[in-house]
Amino acid sequence: MARFSSSLSAVVSSGLVYTRRRCSPLVAPAALFRALSYEVRPLQKRRRGATLSSLFPRTAVAFGLTATAGDVISDDRVSASGHYQYNRLLPCPSQNRPPRVEHLVVSEGGPVLEYICKELDLPPLYVADLIDFGAVYYALVCPTPPPSATQEQVEIFKRVTAPSILQKRSSIKGKTVREAQKTFRITRSDEFVETGTYLRVHVHPKRFPRCYEVDWKSRIIAVTETYVVLDKPAATSVGGTTDNIVESCANFATRALGLESPLLTTHQIDNCTEGCVVLSRSKDFCSYFHGLIREKKVNKLYLALAAAPVPVGIISHYMRPVNMAPRLVSEDLIDRWHLCQLEVLQCEEIPWPNAEIERRYSIEDCGWPSKHVAYECTIKLLTGKTHQIRAQLAAIGAPIVGDSMYMPAVIREKEDPKVNPFGRSRNPHAAEDDGGGSAVLEWIAQHGKEPAAAIGLQAFQISWDDDTCLYNSGAPWWR
Repeated sequence: MARFSSSLSAVVSSGLVYTRRRCSPLVAPAALFRALSYEVRPLQKRRRGATLSSLFPRTAVAFGLTATAGDVISDDRVSASGHYQYNRLLPCPSQNRPPRVEHLVVSEGGPVLEYICKELDLPPLYVADLIDFGAVYYALVCPTPPPSATQEQVEIFKRVTAPSILQKRSSIKGKTVREAQKTFRITRSDEFVETGTYLRVHVHPKRFPRCYEVDWKSRIIAVTETYVVLDKPAATSVGGTTDNIVESCANFATRALGLESPLLTTHQIDNCTEGCVVLSRSKDFCSYFHGLIREKKVNKLYLALAAAPVPVGIISHYMRPVNMAPRLVSEDLIDRWHLCQLEVLQCEEIPWPNAEIERRYSIEDCGWPSKHVAYECTIKLLTGKTHQIRAQLAAIGAPIVGDSMYMPAVIREKEDPKVNPFGRSRNPHAAEDDGGGSAVLEWIAQHGKEPAAAIGLQAFQISWDDDTCLYNSGAPWWR
């Protein structure tokens, strides 16, 4: 959610409200967008004062905590009233909280930590942790509300971005409104934010408890003067997320090796995928490796554990150009959709992982009807798109074991082939509006959530410079 428009379109609802603090006559009232993807109540009047506020209960979710030596002790529990008791972000909880993103417009300039604490009623140490995690963003000018915004929300946005207001702000002179609406991370708790600054606070950042369970030194495949090759464990992020840059493979590998400069990401694989990842020790190598990827001089081989047999040879699809999961693909060319190709080099029948292995690696039971045999496929990526292997194998009826996002859709399509507007049995007119027609939305709804742990997918080999540099990961979890 790097941008305001895309972030709010991804949540169920948002609300613009007046704040109760320090609104000067020459400054428009502060705007507060509250975005929770669970229960949202309508705007209500406060009992105190004449301002408006949207009231949002904190969903009560109890969870255990896992701590390691040196972690800050936390009392991050749910109170009797059902509200979270915020203390620190560490130790890392074993489960993620419901998403909570707060959108603010500063009504009086001052230190960012102090302002967020007062507006959101959060303790200073918790807000400081959020800033350290990279979970707080700012823009000089409030971004444009999404199309779903109410008339009241639009009116408040117009007030805080009125030309008469913006002309008084020296910080945006020489910038276009679009330039001033660009968001950046807050990196220091003592940063000063002036009146009118927009803030986005990810109060519940996505967490990765697996980071604290891994022996990171044992996952290092190679260390050179310019790069490090890591055997990435599943249920971890390569370089972090929008709201969490601390709990990442790059950060923990840097610590494990005792490096002074942080490792940089050169490419990505899904959080639920394990295997080879190249991390750069310098910006120069990062640029060099990116160039190799653009020129398709980096070769990647994957092992995929499919729930059904996969034909050997090149498989081609076209992927919908929407940067949001699930990724939809079609065998037929659709205007502006991206070509996706992979080559299946080998497909071997093997036993389905037993219950003990699935329990050990937290593999999700996605309801596949037959669990006697699975199919281990060696796959060469010919193009590199997000979720490509997962989406393409699902499209041919062979979803990856444990893939809770794509396997449910395959099961549903077997029950009713016409539910997939891009499938072979589709209604010829169902996919005409590929941007979001009712048939497309219904097909998206058949997909599940992103896996929380491992799936049957491993990036087992990566090579470049005509195989001068070639590295293999360890055995996949299912062996």
